[in-house]
Amino acid sequence: MNADRFHMRAANWLVVVVMAALWLSGGATAAEPEQKEAKKPDVIYVPTPQPVVEKMLEMCDIKKGDIVYDLGCGDGRIVVTAAKKYGVRAFGYDIDPERVKEANENVRKAGVEHLVTIKQQDIFELDLSQATVVTLYLLPQLNVRLMPQLEKMAKGSRIVSHDFDMKGAKPVQVVKMNGGDGGDEGWDREHTIYKWVVPWEKE
Repeated sequence: MNADRFHMRAANWLVVVVMAALWLSGGATAAEPEQKEAKKPDVIYVPTPQPVVEKMLEMCDIKKGDIVYDLGCGDGRIVVTAAKKYGVRAFGYDIDPERVKEANENVRKAGVEHLVTIKQQDIFELDLSQATVVTLYLLPQLNVRLMPQLEKMAKGSRIVSHDFDMKGAKPVQVVKMNGGDGGDEGWDREHTIYKWVVPWEKE
């Protein structure tokens, strides 16, 4: 194994470890509070490099009339790109109010308010039946947790996930690519994009 490939793999594992650590730390509570606390994010926010965003949407074969849902939308870059490049309706959902605020600001800056809606909502309580395209950047176990909702999407709907698979569902396409020069995000490493089509083939 050459040094570049070793560092790419190490970077991938670092992302998994950091995201998993945050998810696990949020799962234990000492006692039930008197008032229900706001739900914390299941994963740490890590932005997807723009070249990967472009490739994810390209793999979805987006057509006129498609409706894109980004689950855990972060700063809104996926839904903004979908609206600007393909002219489709797009909905971004995030549990973090700071991310929702940031995403709405980016929607306004891009001038796509007529196409993009950002909402603060628990993605595991969403009805996904109206979506024809869903994009994900979550942990593998969270992808699996979403499967009952994703299965209710219409036949032919596309699902793409950045870096993480969905155990029990066989992808129709897997693409590996570099994130570009990294820029201020420092993501110059190998990225993997998984694609499924509803109904997916079971592994």
